[in-house]
Amino acid sequence: MDGASVADLGKRLHGSLVTPGDPGYDEARALYNGMFDPRPAAIARCVDPEDVRAAVAFVRGTEVDLAVRGGGHSGAGLGSVDGGLVADLSPMRDVRVDDAGIVHAAGGALLRDIDAATHAAGGAVPVGILGTTGIGGLALGGGVGNLTRTLGLTIDSLVGADVVLADGSSVRTDEDHEPDLFWALRGGGGNFGVVTSFRFRMHPVTSVVAGPMLWPIDQTPEVLSAYREFIGAAPDELGGYFVVLVVPPVPPFPEELQLTKVCGVIWCFAGPEDRAGEALAPMRAVGKVALDGVTAMPLTALQSVFDPLFPPGDQWYWRTGFVREIHDEAVAVHAEFGARIPTPKSSMHLYPVDGAAARVRPEDTAWAYRDARWCQVILGVDPDAANTELVRSWAVGYSDAIRPHTMGGGYVNMMMAEGDALDRVHGSYRGNWDRLVRVKRAYDPENLFHVNQNIPPG
Repeated sequence: MDGASVADLGKRLHGSLVTPGDPGYDEARALYNGMFDPRPAAIARCVDPEDVRAAVAFVRGTEVDLAVRGGGHSGAGLGSVDGGLVADLSPMRDVRVDDAGIVHAAGGALLRDIDAATHAAGGAVPVGILGTTGIGGLALGGGVGNLTRTLGLTIDSLVGADVVLADGSSVRTDEDHEPDLFWALRGGGGNFGVVTSFRFRMHPVTSVVAGPMLWPIDQTPEVLSAYREFIGAAPDELGGYFVVLVVPPVPPFPEELQLTKVCGVIWCFAGPEDRAGEALAPMRAVGKVALDGVTAMPLTALQSVFDPLFPPGDQWYWRTGFVREIHDEAVAVHAEFGARIPTPKSSMHLYPVDGAAARVRPEDTAWAYRDARWCQVILGVDPDAANTELVRSWAVGYSDAIRPHTMGGGYVNMMMAEGDALDRVHGSYRGNWDRLVRVKRAYDPENLFHVNQNIPPG
């Protein structure tokens, strides 16, 4: 990029411009996933929509790649780009709740910012499970978490957004204004513009009965078989994602369980506290429970519980898929690979996406897998770069073995750059693909926003 042009961009920003050689450049360019280490030519630290428009204007009509970063959690490292410009929204973290219960979240807000503001206001928005995740990436890709069965995906609570488009203009979109754009934003990722502000409907949930229920890893077939039947018949207020993992070596986990492989469910019951015991009783009767950590707590405690265990910089390798039925053959695959977890931070999650999330029609938002019952995520994680191939090979082997038992496609928020990119992304949108391409063509015909799980304009 031309030095004079970069300097001119810096003068136009209300925020700051960070370039190689500047103090703090390495810190500013760092991503959450340590597996990626891009060196952008410049990082525009945006403090308002005008800064975002300036960044978009800088790259428009050039061959400079633009990456947009909020929390920087992109599994595929798509919050940055070698030699290009990063529009860094992380300084834009304001969150407020208005008198009508609408949550206004700036594009760089983290989930913990939203959790804190909504909890203080007496409610919640259904988001993900790590408070350090950015709302921008999570919401634009769909948003799966502890409250999905109860309140739906994050996009199901989205009521509007402010967006900077590829032509540099700003629009406000909702069901009545730019409705095609609003439809595409709900699951179509960052393909259509830069969202500088989200508006969500708040729900009256502040306290839950939640926590881990764990069994020895050799009980995986029995526990998963019971879980697959139980969760689909459970009331909407009960959510719980099945896991295989290594017990973290930290309190409050008992010392005798720490660093042992287990299977289990991370529960979240958002109904009346006195009904939680009855709701969970059938699963407590399964096998021999090694740890029952389910207890009443503020929702914010559950939402932040894993944050200290997963600081920025770990090596992450993700694989993802959607599941309608967990057949006995799939149970056997999960038992086999669960017993072979390679590192203490690696795991597998099966997030239920039925309940409230399944009552939205596939064509009503860009998220196409409303008929799935689970979103499956395989996570190979370790802080040591020397173990990158170890965690990658386990995740790939697990994914390849379980793929015949999935519906195809994948959750774009947890998708790496494996295989043919276009086929992979296309498969994630199924019957919504053609409409997404039309919206892309209308709002970004030159594919300026392509550093993402890309939907080309055709």
